[in-house]
Amino acid sequence: MDSPAISAGGTLVIQTAFLGDVVLTTGLLSALAERHGPVDVLVTPAAADLVSTLPTVREVLRYDKRGADRGFGGWRRLAGQLRSRRYARVYLPHQSFRSAALARASGAPERIGFRGSPGAWLYSRRIPRPPDGHEAERMLALAEPRKDAATARIGLELTSDDRAAAYAWLAARGIGDGFIAMAPGSIWGTKRWPGFPELAKLLPGRIVVIGGPADREAAQALVDAAPDRVADASGAVPLRVSAAILERAAVLVTNDSAPLHLASATNTPTVAIFGPTVPAFGFGPRASRAAIVERELACRPCSSHGPAKCPLGHHRCMREIPAGTVRDALNELIR
Repeated sequence: MDSPAISAGGTLVIQTAFLGDVVLTTGLLSALAERHGPVDVLVTPAAADLVSTLPTVREVLRYDKRGADRGFGGWRRLAGQLRSRRYARVYLPHQSFRSAALARASGAPERIGFRGSPGAWLYSRRIPRPPDGHEAERMLALAEPRKDAATARIGLELTSDDRAAAYAWLAARGIGDGFIAMAPGSIWGTKRWPGFPELAKLLPGRIVVIGGPADREAAQALVDAAPDRVADASGAVPLRVSAAILERAAVLVTNDSAPLHLASATNTPTVAIFGPTVPAFGFGPRASRAAIVERELACRPCSSHGPAKCPLGHHRCMREIPAGTVRDALNELIR
């Protein structure tokens, strides 16, 4: 992160969690911008593009906590840069002790976060975190909205360049609107449904694979399943261009992962496949048309995020979801 210019009295939001969490924070950013004016946002470098074009955001600050800024030295440098900005207030949707310590070190007199978070004793105000509902509304609770404004308006601000790049990428592969998008990847191993290649064989028409560089192996399995109909955009286009591709899709089929939340932000019809986690955790799809496919088992849910491997060794929650069931849910959704 470069040394910033001093801008006293502003508002900072620290959200250095995963990409999907950053998308779901956009509702909170809107509420805070209405109250305080455009806010500064501290995110990981990977998430910076998601918020850089939002009209609710004044400036994006990057915290490369696993790279150039890792360790105490990087944290201390960043704390000094935040302190030089003399923020009036810091909001902390990410329940992290490191974020809480940054907020305290920034010198901001107001530090608002969730009661019960690690480091909550470093906050100046502790807000009860709603136990139920969608995560977007839970984070919005930090803004203490009126009851008639308690629905989070999540979204992305895609530019004409983003949409032009998406159109060009699709056109170069002979793909028009109305294709099926698939997101077979996930950071968490047990969240990956193994049926995507079989689903690709069952469905007619063109398919576009969405994801990051780490999803290339899963994407290649789809390409191999239907090489004449599947195009792989995973890791090949920037995040906002991926979202612009989703805007043109008829439907997205996805695991419980970041593309699900991108589709919510673009209101793309979504078929979400849940295994070790459940929608009741608050991370389900928010598109106006959505379907959830899951296998009811006594061992679900087994983790708040989804472990790397099935704790019982069988991974039935994903292995026993037939491709035909997902196909039927997709067809019903777009009928």
